[in-house]
Amino acid sequence: MRHVDPDREDTGAFVALPAAGHTPPRRRPVTEAVQPVLLAAGCYALSGLFAPVPRPRGTIVALHGGGVNATYFHCAADPELSLLTLAAAAGWQVLALDRPGYRASADLAPADQNLPAGAEIVHRALDTFAASHEVGAGWFVLAHSYGVELAIHLAAHARGGELLGIDGSGSGRRFQPGRFGLDPHATAPRTAREVMALFWGSPELYPPGVLRARQGLLEPVLPGEAAEAPTWPDAFPALAGRVRVPVRLTMAEHEQWWISDDVELAATARAFTSAPLVETARQPGAPHNVSLSWAARSYHLAALAFAERCLLRARLGEGHLPRQAAPTHE
Repeated sequence: MRHVDPDREDTGAFVALPAAGHTPPRRRPVTEAVQPVLLAAGCYALSGLFAPVPRPRGTIVALHGGGVNATYFHCAADPELSLLTLAAAAGWQVLALDRPGYRASADLAPADQNLPAGAEIVHRALDTFAASHEVGAGWFVLAHSYGVELAIHLAAHARGGELLGIDGSGSGRRFQPGRFGLDPHATAPRTAREVMALFWGSPELYPPGVLRARQGLLEPVLPGEAAEAPTWPDAFPALAGRVRVPVRLTMAEHEQWWISDDVELAATARAFTSAPLVETARQPGAPHNVSLSWAARSYHLAALAFAERCLLRARLGEGHLPRQAAPTHE
């Protein structure tokens, strides 16, 4: 990683006027520009986007869902909706990876087009990253849709304890009935309107520029991923029971793919029998693709708040917080 001058002026942040006669310390930049990244991961390489910050609080690993790429988390239509921009301003650097099978690793071998192999590949990529970059307090995984399933595999892995926690949106325990691609009896969408309703929901839930620019976001889905997706409800209970880090799951108010009523959310949370903390939430005004919608900023702020709770939990558990002297009473 290129060196950062810690005394550089931060011209993009609010600066309070100093008191008379006082020279304030020069401030570090909130973030550098988002940049492309390519990480060796065994016999593959994973591409993605990286939002670095000096001395990060931790590193958020963002994992997109099916049929899109890492720019899902960096909304070009409105910078305020970008996870990378918002998290960096809060002191968290973000590594948004193109999942195994996407972009740089589109030539993924058929034997590796599955979630267990994907988890191994991602762990190797994170090892490469950590060898040359500061990680901060640790890895926090923020994922969407099929990326949540990969995140759960990462957390259920033998190395899952290396994670501060995982935050997922758009994935659950059981699919809604009649979903094309998941239900063999479902009818394929026939019109552009039906395609939009299936994959995006109501256009009013997105900034106009998102839908106009979506061709730069969309990617082909590998055959192995498409074949594996319907098996998730059967695989989920055992995997969830092996997760030993904090978990937060969010369902959109206008979720198109998953059963997401209160009873289902509670049952999903109960499956994480070994996790020290499990939270569920419903995101008002959001479609399945929450990080591209008008609700993105609200959701990302809530996810960052959860990341901070996970960071605090880790620091308390490891005794890294400064101790204050006990108050004295005269």
